[in-house]
Amino acid sequence: MPAIIPRLVGIAVLSVIFVALTIAIAAGAFTSLDLEVAQGMHDAWQPSLHGLFQVIAELGGFELTTVLMLALSYYLWRSGFGSDALVFIAFIAAQAFELFYKFNLHHPRPPAGLAESDGPSITEAFSGSGVGNSFPSGHMLRTVIAYGLLAFVIRRLSISPVVRGAAVVGAIVVVVLIAFDRLYLDVHWESDVIGGLILGAIALLAGTVWLDRPRKPEN
Repeated sequence: MPAIIPRLVGIAVLSVIFVALTIAIAAGAFTSLDLEVAQGMHDAWQPSLHGLFQVIAELGGFELTTVLMLALSYYLWRSGFGSDALVFIAFIAAQAFELFYKFNLHHPRPPAGLAESDGPSITEAFSGSGVGNSFPSGHMLRTVIAYGLLAFVIRRLSISPVVRGAAVVGAIVVVVLIAFDRLYLDVHWESDVIGGLILGAIALLAGTVWLDRPRKPEN
């Protein structure tokens, strides 16, 4: 239980930061910086790299991250970890919060004059359904949760130090790639990326708390 307490504190602190960020965005505190970063990325954009970044975007897409989370939950269930498989709920809950904010917080996505075409995804079907706001980044939060939980489980179950280290490094690399990808393609403001990172971290910590919850002793 003591190992869980710092994570619970982390969840509380990050939640306060996320609420403060939401208030700041609603007040327009990030507007100038958002535009400055977006314009800088637009100026740096190279047509020859567009396809590569569209492929990178798929790493945080709804389809792949959902498959990864389902595979993780199935593995936990089949391996005898039972209710640990319910860690998938953290992934679902975070996306529910994402949709809530996108429907209720006025924060329009970058204009067409700046944004490039994103990687293909089923979520594009909702682009004309009234979800015109962009805070927080769904790609960012899904990436943090899916790859973070995969790395966490691998570290706990693998007997190889190399594999455990590679899992953590791999997760960090993917998170950094997706963060840059969102900005490079100008499909999100930097405040959206920060919001997705924080909300994803909250859900990730919640997932690890569930996986490390106190167990009843076996008879």
